[in-house]
Amino acid sequence: MTRLVLASASSGRLRVLRNAGVEPLVIVSGVDEDAIIAALGADAQPDQVVCALAAAKAADVVDRLPVDVAADAVVIGCDSMLRLDGRLSGKPGTRAAARAQWQLMAGRTGELYTGHAVVRVNGGSAAARELEAAVTRVRFGEPSAEDLTEYVASGEPLGVAGAFTLDGLGGWFVDGIDGDPSNVVGLSLPLVRRMLARVGVAVPRLWSSAPA
Repeated sequence: MTRLVLASASSGRLRVLRNAGVEPLVIVSGVDEDAIIAALGADAQPDQVVCALAAAKAADVVDRLPVDVAADAVVIGCDSMLRLDGRLSGKPGTRAAARAQWQLMAGRTGELYTGHAVVRVNGGSAAARELEAAVTRVRFGEPSAEDLTEYVASGEPLGVAGAFTLDGLGGWFVDGIDGDPSNVVGLSLPLVRRMLARVGVAVPRLWSSAPA
């Protein structure tokens, strides 16, 4: 039985997979994201940045798989960032940074990039790797000053790329998207389906891995 392993602590990504019929094994990667971004340099393109982070996360988890899981598994690593005014934004981390991010993007359109790394593990070693990014345009609403204060106080925007969610409290302040909604949540199901096919794994094989 092929086991899907999610190399991410993201509750949004976990929810996307669960809603799609898969119960993944979650193993959180321990990579230094800031160091990876710094090594890429200031001229790196958005898709390069998110793909480099996704690949590093997947590789880290592949090296730490339990022996029984590594016999037959697929590891998925992801990373998301919002591009606006030519600048990439990840998780704001603080209330002040989240508020500043929203003041910048309210009433405007940004691009949410998510890098996806898929590693097919067979017999204890990586047999195939795929790496690709997806992008979705996000049209932001204009929350009132009171709404923004309450949203920032909720804590939700502090730990998510671009300081917003589509499937949480932040969904109230997103006017629309152009593209794949699951990509905005953090894991593009259509893209991952194609990547899995390229490493020889059909999606239905993963459905049966969900515990009863």
